[in-house]
Amino acid sequence: MSDTAPRYMNPDLSFEERVDDLVDQMTLEEKVSQMVHHAAAIERLGVPAYNWWNECLHGVARAGIATVFPQAIGMGATFDTDLISRMSVAVSDEARAKHHEFVRQDDRGIYKGLTFWSPNVNIFRDPRWGRGQETYGEDPCLTAKLGVEFVKGLQGDDPHYFKLVATAKHFAVHSGPEADRHRFNAIADERDMRETYLPAFEALVCDAGAYSVMGAYNRTNGEACCASHRLLGEILRDEWDFDGYVVSDCWAIKDIYQDHGLATTPEEAAALAVNEGCDLNCGEAFELLVNAVNQGLISEETVTLSVKRLFLARFKLGMFDPADRVSYANIPYSENDSEEHRQLALEVALKSMVLLKNKDGMLPLNKGLKHVAVIGPNADDDEVLLGNYNGTPSRSTTPLAGIRNMLPEAKVTYAKGCDIWDDSRDGFAEAVDLAAKADVAIVCLGLNPRVEGEEDIDDEGRKADRDDIILFGVQEELLKEIVVTGTPVVLVLLNGSALAINWADEHVPAIVEAWYPGEEGGAALASVLFGDYNPAGRLPITFARSVDQLPDFTDYAMYSGHTYRFLKYDPLYPFGYGLSYTQFAYSDLKIDEGEGRTDSTVRISALVKNMGQRAGEEVVQLYVTDDEASYPVPVRHLEGFARIALEPGESKIVCFTLKPTQLAVFDDEGVRHVEPGTFTVSVGGGQPLANSPLPFVQGKFSLQV
Repeated sequence: MSDTAPRYMNPDLSFEERVDDLVDQMTLEEKVSQMVHHAAAIERLGVPAYNWWNECLHGVARAGIATVFPQAIGMGATFDTDLISRMSVAVSDEARAKHHEFVRQDDRGIYKGLTFWSPNVNIFRDPRWGRGQETYGEDPCLTAKLGVEFVKGLQGDDPHYFKLVATAKHFAVHSGPEADRHRFNAIADERDMRETYLPAFEALVCDAGAYSVMGAYNRTNGEACCASHRLLGEILRDEWDFDGYVVSDCWAIKDIYQDHGLATTPEEAAALAVNEGCDLNCGEAFELLVNAVNQGLISEETVTLSVKRLFLARFKLGMFDPADRVSYANIPYSENDSEEHRQLALEVALKSMVLLKNKDGMLPLNKGLKHVAVIGPNADDDEVLLGNYNGTPSRSTTPLAGIRNMLPEAKVTYAKGCDIWDDSRDGFAEAVDLAAKADVAIVCLGLNPRVEGEEDIDDEGRKADRDDIILFGVQEELLKEIVVTGTPVVLVLLNGSALAINWADEHVPAIVEAWYPGEEGGAALASVLFGDYNPAGRLPITFARSVDQLPDFTDYAMYSGHTYRFLKYDPLYPFGYGLSYTQFAYSDLKIDEGEGRTDSTVRISALVKNMGQRAGEEVVQLYVTDDEASYPVPVRHLEGFARIALEPGESKIVCFTLKPTQLAVFDDEGVRHVEPGTFTVSVGGGQPLANSPLPFVQGKFSLQV
């Protein structure tokens, strides 16, 4: 390094020293220019422009060709932490490779940086929420465990540099309604906060080291999430010791004065947000911070603190260091859209598939079929593979293409039949005729990103959220007419949320949930349908029978009956449910409560055996119920899971450890207590429900003070 080079360019100094040296040379105007997502270049200091806005929910998004993995809700259905870890490493490899290629081309535009606004660890509280597809489902334990692996894979394991920066969003208490999100006040008591809405965020910050957190649009208990003293100050920074930076959701600072009514001017809103701990604005409101300083609404010292947090992230990403110092800077561009990553996308899709029904073992289908009719609006639609916040695959395989590839000698015919949304029956005749002539009809229905997503989707009256959870349009009518032909029918659902398919459950012999399965979704589906792969995915959300069973959409009180943990109705399909082409048995439940005190660690194990004639995977789930709690508690809650593979006749002992915090209750102030008393635990392929086809073993243990 040159003797005349500034200290902040010396890679042998600590990051903190370098950041102090750089930021202390900036004017107030220059500092403020760094606090919006499209940070300007500061040429006199050698600081290049940087756009903080990047997305990688299920693959690098919006930045050209990239591997597209299944949507997050499908990732949740895998119940596989190791798989999500490997997937996130692949995503971060592609992100690094793409970023450095863009920099070589002097392209520093949006979606081309190293700070990613993923994952979404909000709890999928209500199936009507259009953005639920972006989450890992309705359970805090599942969400936390998968989110932790995703963050670790993105940020890397180098002791000195970040691979990427991951962002836990949307903090906190955010799950619709989309139409009101800019003005909505989500009310959640302290028990719900600690039991449901905060655990995943806490895990990502404290266990995974997520270096960025994004505030939500809405208010929580009266405070704007992006300017919340309680959320950003007391909980995030003081309680969890978060030392990264906070970014607002896009244009959320404008909501503070325009919709929430918590400030009267943009300057007041910007100052309020930064004073309470929001460092970066997706939007432009923070550009007015110079005025806010001059008006006495905020000090320059507070602005400086935020800017230093932001530059510490950039330095930790190696942006100001030679490439030979940063191993991640040398990931070759060939990693992007590689064949290895395509195969991984296929694996994730395979493991996300959930077998909902299989009457009389109709599936898997025989590859010797002569004529297969593939029908439905989702049968040959590339877009439905991708979900939202998606990348662009170089090629993709729809269900129709996957089935044709699987059966090169068979006659595979196709008819769309109808659209997802409208009421036209013009395509019915062709579809029904094809089904009547076929050996089997595979009917691909559901939703698509054009009818569920973020805020208003388009100008045709479609909304991001749904008023109902039935199949849209005339899809069910099409299905009924195909069933009437007498041809055996397989229903395939492609969607990002639960659907009340009550008629299909009664009349269709085989049903597969495929979600938005990514670029190789059609190939994965064909492998499941024709037996090359034995499905083992589990539902990360509850499928209700109708909206009449659901609490009010705007009600954030979990004890009103949201999610399986507080359920007050008999669902169509429960959380954690999924069938297999083989059968498993559970036995030898052992519970070791240690010294039996409330501070003891409890160890639980069970023997799982594949009783069938073919190899398969089982998702072993551990549920806990506090039988004698002095405060309200969930009906049951997931506290562990493991996805295991077993050959026919093979057995395996699966072990879990319950820490005292996993047995805690929360009082009215949200304070955690581990109380003495009796607990019920179950280990099985799903929830311990009386009418469940999934096996489980159940037992009790007691703790004393």
